[in-house]
Amino acid sequence: MEQGPDRVVVVTGGAQGIGKAITESLLHRGDAVVIADRDREAGEECLAEWGRPPRLLFLPTDVAEEASVVACLAGAIRHFSRLDGLINNAGIAEPGATPIEETSLEQWQRMLATNLTGCFLMVKHAAPFLRKSRGAVVNIASTRALQSEAHTEAYSAAKGGLLSLTHALAVSLGPEIRVNCVSPGWIDVRPWKKKALRQGEPPRPIDHAQHPAGRVGIPEDVAAMVSFLLSPEARFITGQNFIVDGGMTRKMCYAE
Repeated sequence: MEQGPDRVVVVTGGAQGIGKAITESLLHRGDAVVIADRDREAGEECLAEWGRPPRLLFLPTDVAEEASVVACLAGAIRHFSRLDGLINNAGIAEPGATPIEETSLEQWQRMLATNLTGCFLMVKHAAPFLRKSRGAVVNIASTRALQSEAHTEAYSAAKGGLLSLTHALAVSLGPEIRVNCVSPGWIDVRPWKKKALRQGEPPRPIDHAQHPAGRVGIPEDVAAMVSFLLSPEARFITGQNFIVDGGMTRKMCYAE
């Protein structure tokens, strides 16, 4: 008989990129994982790749739609009977490069709806279940919350909002629920995309060399931090933001 899962964790955007690496990491650690992702093709690829284990459930979910969020969490509870962790990873990953004068209100609202409001909705409806288990939330933000490239106002604002939302939630939901944030830097997600999207040029030697750690990040780097923040070893940590960027936000850069 298979032993029951250590935890039940919902990972939004868990079918590709950083979210997929988090899902795999948690599965390997003995957890049950609910992938909440609006990309059905990517979700089905994950199920097939991992042999459809009983500890893995895929629920098509659009985090920007409250009814979809409610249905996702109801499905997770119906299937696994409890919830111990929530990873708010879903988001529009491309920051865009549209000058503010040309950014439409629709573009702005779409970015915030997915990258910020989605987190709010997931926590709002997951909180009653997480209180029962004294669970934890990990939000995935970005170093773009701390530094910017030109013409990325909507993305930076959404990710900056996640940092503030994290510490607000930690104060409001504690001590029953811990809430922390991880801000990745440059992460090469190509191998973790669905098959139809596994293309693009790999990072160049100069891209690796500019990082104080000596390389561009990989999704496993972020997954390791997330796993720690969910663990009992992190039980005294809440309301914090952890930067996983190979040291880039600490590096002074000058034009040559």
